[in-house]
Amino acid sequence: MCTAATYKTRDFYFGRTLDYEFSYGDEITVTPRNYVFNFRHAGELKTHYAIIGMAYVTDGYPLYYDGINEKGLGMAGLNFVGNAKYQETDENVDNVAQFEFIPWILGQCASVTEAKEALNKMNLVGTPYSEKLPAAQLHWIIADRDGAVTVECTEDGMQVYDNNVGVLTNNPPFPQQMFMLNQYMQLSPKQPENKFSDRLELSTYSRGMGAIGLPGDLSSTSRFARVAFTKMNSISGTSEEESVSQFFHILGSVDQQRGCCEVAEGKYEITLYTSCCNADKGIYYYTTYDNHTITGVDMNKENLDGNEIIRYPIDNKCKINWQN
Repeated sequence: MCTAATYKTRDFYFGRTLDYEFSYGDEITVTPRNYVFNFRHAGELKTHYAIIGMAYVTDGYPLYYDGINEKGLGMAGLNFVGNAKYQETDENVDNVAQFEFIPWILGQCASVTEAKEALNKMNLVGTPYSEKLPAAQLHWIIADRDGAVTVECTEDGMQVYDNNVGVLTNNPPFPQQMFMLNQYMQLSPKQPENKFSDRLELSTYSRGMGAIGLPGDLSSTSRFARVAFTKMNSISGTSEEESVSQFFHILGSVDQQRGCCEVAEGKYEITLYTSCCNADKGIYYYTTYDNHTITGVDMNKENLDGNEIIRYPIDNKCKINWQN
C-alpha cells in the first residue's frame, strides 16, 4: 500500500511511498498559478498557488497522488479501502470530489491552519473523474513545518485529526493506528536490558539489537509503527544532501520488494516510487523501484505564472556508477 511521512531539519520535508502492482503512467507535474481548475461542483479556480507533485495526467488534467505548493504546504492521498465513505452533495457548502481534493487544498491554502478552516466549509464527495476512473477510497495527510493533520471521510462523516507523529499509512482508521503505538512504548534505539526476569541470566548476544521487537512485516499497522519509530529517532545533518538522504532512509524502512506481497495470482505489490519534497524550496525528489538514483525537479525553475501544466516522465532506468 502506501506510507507518508514528514521530517524537519533546517528545512521541512514531506513525502511518501506509493506501493502498488502497476503504474498508471505517473509523472512529476508542475501546475502553474494560472492553470484553470474546473471543479465539478465548486466552480472554476482561475488563479491559485503553484503546485508540484506526482500525478497521472489525463485529458490535460493532473490527478495528483501527492504534492506541495509554493507556500510550503504538502498533501498526500493514501488508500483507505473499506473505511472511506464520501458525503452527499450539500448546496450550503463547497462540494469537492475526492480526485480534486489535493489541488483544492494546495491551490488555496498556505498552511495547515488555513487548510483546517477550508475543511470546515466543504463536503468531500465521491463524484468520479470518469467511468474508467471511479472514486478511489482514500484518506489524506496535510502538513507544513508546524504540524500535520489526517483527514478521513467515513460513515461517521469527515474527521480531521491532529497528526503529531507526522506519519500515515492505510487501515485501520488513524485513531486506531495511533492507539496501537502504545504496544511499542518499550522500544528503544539502545541495546536492550534484561527485564524479562532477574532469575534468568539473559544478555544481548550481538551488536545492533536496538529497536528489538519493532514489527518487520508489510501490513499498514506495522509500517506505521516502523516509520514512526524510525522518524522519531532519526538523526541527520541539516544540509540539503544529508536531509534528503535521511528522508529516503526513513521511508526506505518500509520499502516493498517484488515477490514479498502477493495481491493476486502472480501479481506483487512493490514500491513504485518514493518521494521527498523540500517544501520550503519547492523541490520534488524521487526514486523508483529500479532507479535508486535521486532525481529532482525544482518548481521554481519553471514559469509559475503560466497556464499550462509542465510534465516530467518518471526516470525508471537503473543507473550504475562504474568506478573502473
